[in-house]
Amino acid sequence: MLCLDNLRERFLQGNMRALAQSISLVEDNPELGAKLFSLLGQPQGNPRIIGVTGPPGAGKSTLTAKLALALLARGERVALLLIDPSSPFSGGAILGDRIRMHELSGLSDVYIRSLSTRGSLGGLSAATARVLRLLQHGNFSTIILETVGTGQAETDVVMAVDAVVVVAVPGLGDDIQAMKAGIMEIADVFVVNKADRDGADRTKLQIEAMLGMQEGRRVHPIQVLPTIATTGYGVAELTQALDDHFAYVEQSGELARRREKRWHKEFSAYVANILLGDFFSWANRQDIGIMANAEWGEIEVYGLAKKATAQYFTERMKRHVEED
Repeated sequence: MLCLDNLRERFLQGNMRALAQSISLVEDNPELGAKLFSLLGQPQGNPRIIGVTGPPGAGKSTLTAKLALALLARGERVALLLIDPSSPFSGGAILGDRIRMHELSGLSDVYIRSLSTRGSLGGLSAATARVLRLLQHGNFSTIILETVGTGQAETDVVMAVDAVVVVAVPGLGDDIQAMKAGIMEIADVFVVNKADRDGADRTKLQIEAMLGMQEGRRVHPIQVLPTIATTGYGVAELTQALDDHFAYVEQSGELARRREKRWHKEFSAYVANILLGDFFSWANRQDIGIMANAEWGEIEVYGLAKKATAQYFTERMKRHVEED
């Protein structure tokens, strides 16, 4: 049987195995995870959380590894959280990104963990917020979250991190023009990776032109940086751009506002999950369930949902009155 007190003690001592066990716990068992968070108390550190996102094949993993190496070189302790596509058979992470981060293997001040999407939309798994919160207890100065390259507008990443790096590559053609407004609006830094390819300058100019159309919406200018992740070209400039971003958001109060929004989103998600779990538990116990008796397509979905929730809350209120 898992002893949470012992796990907490080893975790706070910096034991990497305890960190891995703790992540598995909060990922797979939210109730036990909540007990662990209660034992941990408030995080002692204040790590920066950076999100890296972009289309498939943009070189996000290689760039993330180079960024981590640059941060390690200046004495930081870095955690990498990689959101991997789920296996359609097991639901587990495929772990391809970790394989491409061989340069980081064996280094003592870096921790790499993959989480599967488990069918979630937007590139983030449902447990991501809990794992990110746990890593904030782990004495890391920077946490990097790399989202799955689905090609979708992964706009939910902005609610999970303090800074968003959007990675593009030359050769996307009309895809640059078709970039959804959501992606353009969440970027704090743009990177044109594989900048040694033909068309890199054109891609950079296209992004800058699109950002120029949004002038007035953002007070802090967004940099568009060329990089070649395989050689490390441009990584120093990316590191500096992130430092500049954090200096601005800390001074302006934007960082505190982002983190407050993140807390409220996580709180709302917990409330929704608790209510949904209780609702379906109630629905499955009904002798004559309104959902079980509804033939497919017989009742309009919204009407059925409204009827079911009304009955659920009526019975819950009645039970509480009787208990009082």
